[in-house]
Amino acid sequence: MTKIVNHWIGGKSVEGTSGNFGPVTDPATGAVTTKVAFASVDEVDAAVATAKDAYLTWGRSSLAKRTEILFRFRALLDANRDAIAELITAEHGKVHSDALGEVARGLEIVDLACGINVQLKGELSTQVASQVDVSSIRQPLGVVAGITPFNFPAMVPMWMFPIAIACGNTFVLKPSEKDPSASVKIAELLAEAGLPDGVFNVVHGDKVAVDRLLEHPDVKAVSFVGSTPIARHIHTTASANGKRVQALGGAKNHMLVLPDADLDAAADAAVSAAYGSAGERCMAISAVVAVGAIGDELVAKIRERAEKIKIGPGNDPTSEMGPLITAVHRDKVASYVTGAAAEGAEVVLDGTGYTVEGFEDGHWIGISLLDRVPTTAKAYTDEIFGPVLCVLRVDTYEEGVALINGSPFGNGTAIFTRDGGAARRFQLEIEAGMVGVNVPIPVPVGYHSFGGWKDSLFGDHHIYGNDGTHFYTRGKVVTTRWPDPADAPAGVDLGFPRNH
Repeated sequence: MTKIVNHWIGGKSVEGTSGNFGPVTDPATGAVTTKVAFASVDEVDAAVATAKDAYLTWGRSSLAKRTEILFRFRALLDANRDAIAELITAEHGKVHSDALGEVARGLEIVDLACGINVQLKGELSTQVASQVDVSSIRQPLGVVAGITPFNFPAMVPMWMFPIAIACGNTFVLKPSEKDPSASVKIAELLAEAGLPDGVFNVVHGDKVAVDRLLEHPDVKAVSFVGSTPIARHIHTTASANGKRVQALGGAKNHMLVLPDADLDAAADAAVSAAYGSAGERCMAISAVVAVGAIGDELVAKIRERAEKIKIGPGNDPTSEMGPLITAVHRDKVASYVTGAAAEGAEVVLDGTGYTVEGFEDGHWIGISLLDRVPTTAKAYTDEIFGPVLCVLRVDTYEEGVALINGSPFGNGTAIFTRDGGAARRFQLEIEAGMVGVNVPIPVPVGYHSFGGWKDSLFGDHHIYGNDGTHFYTRGKVVTTRWPDPADAPAGVDLGFPRNH
């Protein structure tokens, strides 16, 4: 019997009424295992109305109550790591260790939310004028929404809602329809932790649900992670409807390798960063820029390591890389490899046509490595979101920096070198929001914010960290004058001596 994933509204599972469903497949087998209900406009409205009602009390609740619930949620999340990871593997396809890793990164943001009282502290200036004090406070916005991608169905929602609800907002999540079960499991754990009904809601769906959230007058802010074209649409539409927006888009992350680098360490890093989670992550290294004469040796070392990666079902403990999310996506990724030679690239490894014995209908693709890739090739200009690594050759550091800065994306980048001065120059000169020095995937820890530059971010705020707290709150300044009690009108006795 096919499993059905329903909405979560008002603290309970709510069956879809639109009559529209989407298929959820097991990427390792290609079989449809689940149907997910797609919300109508009315169903989205019901979720937002529930969240708005819940805000009336949650927005005025004490910080102590909010953080107490989040501490209980953290304990439940920790105890259910494996269960959530199994749901991720079953619907996304990533290997279990990768799935556990994303739950762990989500936990970091829950940790941050548990200590949100530090970030929500206000400021006070006393006696700015005679008997006048000025204070600054931060208050929640109301109902906020999150629209999240398929590649991290647990982690990315946890980049958003823990901080949002810790700040006193209520939340409506629209997760990816390709792997929706993890979000419902998280909702169940929040309810078990004692989160009041309606504070966290999940509506599944497609463009109908997304557009309604962007237009709904009671949704005050929208957070999004996904591709650049959709991020641009989210930002434009939600902003036109008067909402605060943080929309994180696509990426083409470069790794600059200088001639003095430890090439074994660089090759290890390139392989893990390019092919981990089958390349389906916005922080994947998809372009290695080799400086000087090291290119041939570096490519040989990358190839040697890449050929040893064990590809198989995500629930097989021996698998190091799983399938891609859908057959359509697999075919699109393959097209970049099959067309690479005609665009001037050298195909070192061709992963197209790869299958796993016993799982021939799965969404499989092998490791691909392209060398001497021109900057005009589609494999370089497009965000592939699959296990394809491009190697580009340049003669100098300056040429490499210019190449990277010429990309329309500015999400993350890395440099591999033994020279501290070169690394310092790179981190100042490179046009990207996150920089790694001998670190291939520089995803910040929870108390620093995540976000790119250029076409990788639309909006003024990065996600989580201090930026997350500021995004989900608005500032208010209060100027107060109180007369001295000794100056009370005649006949009013406050127990103070008269000054005159």
